[in-house]
Amino acid sequence: MDTDADARGRRAQRWYARLALVATVAAVLILIAFAGFRSVVLLGAGVAGLAVAAAGAWWALTRRGLARVLASTLAAVAPAAVLLLYAWAGLLWVVLVSLALGALAVSAGGAALGGEARPTRAPDVPCAPPQHPFLIMNPRSGNGKVGAFHLKERAEELGAEVHLLDTTHDEDVVALARGAVDNGADLLGVAGGDGTQAMVAGVAAQHGIPFLVISAGTRNHFALDLGLDRDDPSACLDALTDGVDLRVDLGFLQDRPFVNNASFGTYAAVVQSPAYRNDKVRTILEMLPDLLTHQRGPRLTVRAADTAIDAPQAVLVSNNPYRQGDPAGLGRRENLDSGVLGILGIRVDNAAQAAGILRGRHAQGFTALTAREVVIDADAPEIPAGVDGEALTLPTPVHCTIRPRALRVRVPRHRPGVPRTKPPLDWRRLRRLALSTGRRASATGGG
Repeated sequence: MDTDADARGRRAQRWYARLALVATVAAVLILIAFAGFRSVVLLGAGVAGLAVAAAGAWWALTRRGLARVLASTLAAVAPAAVLLLYAWAGLLWVVLVSLALGALAVSAGGAALGGEARPTRAPDVPCAPPQHPFLIMNPRSGNGKVGAFHLKERAEELGAEVHLLDTTHDEDVVALARGAVDNGADLLGVAGGDGTQAMVAGVAAQHGIPFLVISAGTRNHFALDLGLDRDDPSACLDALTDGVDLRVDLGFLQDRPFVNNASFGTYAAVVQSPAYRNDKVRTILEMLPDLLTHQRGPRLTVRAADTAIDAPQAVLVSNNPYRQGDPAGLGRRENLDSGVLGILGIRVDNAAQAAGILRGRHAQGFTALTAREVVIDADAPEIPAGVDGEALTLPTPVHCTIRPRALRVRVPRHRPGVPRTKPPLDWRRLRRLALSTGRRASATGGG
């Protein structure tokens, strides 16, 4: 039986759908009423301006010296010129109002089709608290979150053994984790970056014991996709006393585990440069022209799911695919237990293709795949790679695989969760939802 809350939610969805349709019609009518035939010219000028700006950006990235300055100027001037054209024609306000109404339509349509925003979670399994938890903490990670949130003291109060990493020299976290298991640890955990998380997670998966993620890193992408609290890493420690287990996949680059992604190509080559740490912007601008035009660095070939990607400038292989089509969810993964890797490849050879990237996933040169195994080869004996933020150099060919549900992650029973992905806008479905009433709305909203 439907509750009052369900009924109110469906009513809200219907009104959001109606608002989306009204805003769309209003945006079109305003253009026609005040611009007439010129509305077609306005739209064409806007598209052309964006394409010229994208082409200028490509030339700026692949040129040096005066050519880069001129291309950067073109990229900046093209959109401004379009706005000046609108103003000269006395139609700038028309364009701005139509754009605002279009944005309102997209927002309302997303709210209508997405329903109420509720966090989603993977199935979890209740479990008993660990008897001998062992936690590794990096006091420098996340600009000192371990000390700021008193994570060591809190963990020890909850019965955990804590090892603070020595910041004066590198320690082998894998050896530390294996030693702890040999001494009877029945849970491993890390307060640190995703690269350290991955290495210790591999030990936990190998021994079949749970792994605890403490969101004390800088970005905490893995913690985000687990639905953990990234603002208060101490909340992650609640899993020691009131936790549940999630079964998630673990990616592997050769024999090295990764929890987020492995990148190859331009970005991986730049971050490996000795000059990158001291002067990031200058290093990027100096290296990009040769890297993007294949005058420097290895030429990559990617094979996955009966598909080959030849000579991409950038490749990203992720432990489960990242969201697409949801701007609010970019950089997030809807699931961590789908059993497949996500593969994104980009190849741009000229300014026209750079302009075409504005089409998103449908652009020429953009490839999105899923597969259980990916092979990255090159015309060089070894290639640079970035694995969960760590810079590596690997012999070719590089094999990326995924081990489904290989890792037991111990998380707090009460946690924020992962926001639901908004479905793509379906205007036919919106129209049916907007015109529906009463009980029909439930069936109409389901597609």
